[in-house]
Amino acid sequence: MKRALALLAFLIGWLVLGAPPASAHVEIVSSAPGDGARLSAAPSLVSVTLSENVGIQPGSIKVVDLAGHQVDSGPVFQPGDVAEQLAVRLKPDLPDASYLVEYAFVSADSHPVRGTFAFVVGTGPLVTSAGAVSAATGTDPGVDFASTAVRWLAYVGVVLLGGLAFVVLCRPAARTDRRARRLLHWGAGLVAVTTAAAFVLQGPYAAGRTLEAVFDTGLLADTLRVAYGKLLLLRLAAVAALAMLLPRLLRPGLPERLRSRYENLAMVTGFLVLLTFSATGHPVTDPIMFVSVSADLVHFGAIAVWAGGLVQLALSLYRPEPGEDLTPVATRFSRLAAGSVTAIAISGAVLALRIMPSLSTLWTTEFGLLLLLKIAGFAALLAVASRSRRAVRVGMAPTAEGTTITADLRRLRQAVAVEVLLSVVVLALAAMLTVHAPGRVRAVRPRLRGAG
Repeated sequence: MKRALALLAFLIGWLVLGAPPASAHVEIVSSAPGDGARLSAAPSLVSVTLSENVGIQPGSIKVVDLAGHQVDSGPVFQPGDVAEQLAVRLKPDLPDASYLVEYAFVSADSHPVRGTFAFVVGTGPLVTSAGAVSAATGTDPGVDFASTAVRWLAYVGVVLLGGLAFVVLCRPAARTDRRARRLLHWGAGLVAVTTAAAFVLQGPYAAGRTLEAVFDTGLLADTLRVAYGKLLLLRLAAVAALAMLLPRLLRPGLPERLRSRYENLAMVTGFLVLLTFSATGHPVTDPIMFVSVSADLVHFGAIAVWAGGLVQLALSLYRPEPGEDLTPVATRFSRLAAGSVTAIAISGAVLALRIMPSLSTLWTTEFGLLLLLKIAGFAALLAVASRSRRAVRVGMAPTAEGTTITADLRRLRQAVAVEVLLSVVVLALAAMLTVHAPGRVRAVRPRLRGAG
């Protein structure tokens, strides 16, 4: 693990000294009318130009008067050939007054961007409603907490499923171990449940509503229209297919030809599950999306294989099967873990370089501080893992009962248990990172003016 630690130190230095490209959630580039504009006559429509193409999202632009009455007419549409431009028509013959435009878009990484701007028709003062401004911004704390918890539990589910690599590559005897099989089924179930929960939470999360709105049919329909909702349905289908494959793949005495076929199918469905995570997060905001999404796939996949293998290894160490030799199991996993750690470090550095807007965001934003904490947690994981490797290298001798045990087994058990706990913490930090923007989102902000 010393080489892995050295590699991590080099990559952290690369991150600090590198110059990553700017990246963030969707931004409002311009609007017509502009914020604070004074017009001699009411416009026929209000339009906004975004920094990315988010598609036509119904209800994403609303225009209200000072009494809170909606004055736009018809659905949101694209007024021209520019895919990033969206507009809404206004009712005819609007009187001279101040008007407030409320916008709420869901960016490609599934996060909402909301805000307001105002314009005035005629010679009167520009006045906006503070109540309307507060209603159009912010995310409900309960929904925000629930969304973060669901993301974390989804990661835990993927990690438990990642233990399949350990079963196939390191401990074939686990195919008949009911406890090992149960962990895999729990992982599939957890991913399925959290996917459904994420789908119903996305509407209130994007609209700034409370938990009471999770079954609002209009919000559910809005989620289904955007790419995030479609990817959640794909995840649900993929994990359902994987759950049906597990009993066949783990069936003892299966012919090698069929086992190879099922393993290939499991790899495809597992890849689709991982893709639905990578295609709905910060990597999709990168101008060179293929690089970031690919790096995220490698990063998350390697974490799942490593952490999922740790859980399965802990199970076999604390409750070994009678007569089972754990020496080759631990040795094979040690090699698998070393490869996973290398992949995690390299892909993590690539991701940070691609999605961090600037060096200063490391210490000036919540995203940067969370990233530093995640790196620190990963470094601690490597340090504990090196202790595990030393325990494995010492070797284990078979006892009279046939189970592999030495004086270092207790040390190995403790190290693996600490690794599992640290993995849970790192996954929690990863979940928190998904709901924070890599940098500040520059959007049109309301300018509140009085009658003077």
